[in-house]
Formats: sequence, structure tokens, C-alpha cells
Amino acid sequence: MGNLHGKRVAITGSRKMAEMSMMVQKKGGTALERPLQETIKCTAENMKASVDEVIENGTDWSVFTTGIGTSAVFEAAAELGLAEPFYKAVAASQIAARGYKTVQELKKHGLKPAAEDSDGTNAGLLQAIEEVDLQECRVFLQLHGEPAPALEQGFAAKGAKMTYILPYKTTVPQPQTVTQLVKEVIAGDMDAVLFTATPQVRVLFQEAVKQGLAEELAEAFNERAAAGSVGRVTTGTLNEYGVSRVIAPDHERMGALVVAVNEFFKEN
Repeated sequence: MGNLHGKRVAITGSRKMAEMSMMVQKKGGTALERPLQETIKCTAENMKASVDEVIENGTDWSVFTTGIGTSAVFEAAAELGLAEPFYKAVAASQIAARGYKTVQELKKHGLKPAAEDSDGTNAGLLQAIEEVDLQECRVFLQLHGEPAPALEQGFAAKGAKMTYILPYKTTVPQPQTVTQLVKEVIAGDMDAVLFTATPQVRVLFQEAVKQGLAEELAEAFNERAAAGSVGRVTTGTLNEYGVSRVIAPDHERMGALVVAVNEFFKEN
């Protein structure tokens, strides 16, 4: 038996929901499925315009922000019969990467970033290219699931000409669940909420903002419900919304997240 006995733990990611629920239960907790995000892969045809633009016009910088998204972009180029010209265009450019998974994926393609973040965040990525002059430069930016305004604005402020590609789209599978979870956390009905990706945090707090409850939600996480984060990017997003008490594992894995939350309740 673990340290989650009697604890109600909400799981917000639809991916590996069953596996995470089982992990929580093995630690003695009650796992409650509260899916806030579903990620849907875009088709190669959806990405064709962006791939074509990079091939035809070239790019000075290629920016990759997630490992799974990087993989999807190269897979799409191959499916379109454009693997070789796309690879050549990217390889001829300077490359920037956010996150170790992205760097590892690029290595599979024989590509090494010229710039990397230091902390797995978009802010860290922008800091890594802070001294780079991008005025009138072409920048190819791989997004994941949703727009990243701060990142996009950061490049635009440096005068870059942007081409975007979105290999995955994020949707909210059950809007009513979002409203429900906001109320449950504020009411003290949840002992912990496990966030496995940044969009889950945004979806929850955007709903809280609509209800005028964002400050109360952040306060509830800081004082009552433990906010569990799978990694630095998600932690950074929680911090942006005012959540200062975040439980995160050293290794960015879902299983490690459950272990970290279990240890938190052992000590608290």
C-alpha cells in the first residue's frame, strides 16, 4: 500500500489514462478520470503547404519544440514523397530545439541543434537565441497541439518571417468536465490533480478565468489540492497561472509523476 490511501486523484490527460489510474490505485488512491485534453494527429495533407513552403523558399532557422511533433513532421514529409528535399532544407538551416526529447529525435535524423533551451520551456528557447539577429530571416516553427503566442511573438519581435506547422491539434473532449474539475478543486474535493501536458493546465485555468475563479483555483492548488506536473514545461505553465506549489519528478515520465505525488503525501 502506498501513501495515497483515502486520496482522490484527478488525471487530466487522455493519453495513458488507464495506466495512470492503475498506478494511482496501486498506491492506495482513488483515481478519477477528468480528461481535459485530447491530441489528434494532423494528416500529411494538412501539413503539405508548410512543407512545400520550406522546400521552395528555404529557411534560415528551423525550430522544433517537441519530440513527437518533430517525428510527425518528418513522417509527413516522407508520406508526401518530399522527405529528401525537406530534409535538405532543414539541414541547410540553423536549428533550434526545445526539450531533450526533441534533441533526441533530431539526432535520429542526423541533425544537431545550434541552439537549445536550458530548462525545457519556450522562454528558455527564446533566451537561447536572444543574441541571434533574425531580422528578415525565414523561420520555420513546429508547434504542438495549439498556438504558442509568447513563442510566436518572441520571433516576430525579432523581425523573423514565420512559417508554422502544426502536426497535432489539441481538443477538449468533454467541456463539462473542465467546469466540474474547477469546482471540485476549489471545493476541496480533490487531493491531487495530475497534469501530463501544458494544454491541460491552460484549459483548466481558461475555464476558471471565464468563471472569475482563477485566483481561487490557484490558491486551492497552493493550499489544498496538490498540483502534479510531468515536467518543466507544464510546471512553468502552472507557475504562470499563480500555482507555486508544484510536485514534479526528476525524470519526465508519467509513472515518475505518480511516484512523486505519492512521496509528497508521505511527507505531508
